[in-house]
Amino acid sequence: MLSEVDINRIIEMAWEDRTPFEVIQSEFDLTHGELVNLMRNNLKPRSFKLWRKRVTGRKTKHIKLRGHLVGRHRCDRQGKLNIKKR
Repeated sequence: MLSEVDINRIIEMAWEDRTPFEVIQSEFDLTHGELVNLMRNNLKPRSFKLWRKRVTGRKTKHIKLRGHLVGRHRCDRQGKLNIKKR
């Protein structure tokens, strides 16, 4: 069960252009489908539609589509992300 703080952080990461979905999955153990459902259930319908339109096909949101020169942006409020190695 995710806390409200975790849900807010996931939503923030999902909106960030340079945070790929794979990092969210690694940090919070959410599949892409579970992330979409979380966003659908926690955003207003219009905000959800805008988010889906924004991230659909965006190369920076998928590690496999990124160029090697694209780095990750980390805002001042963001702590270090611990990526679990499987």
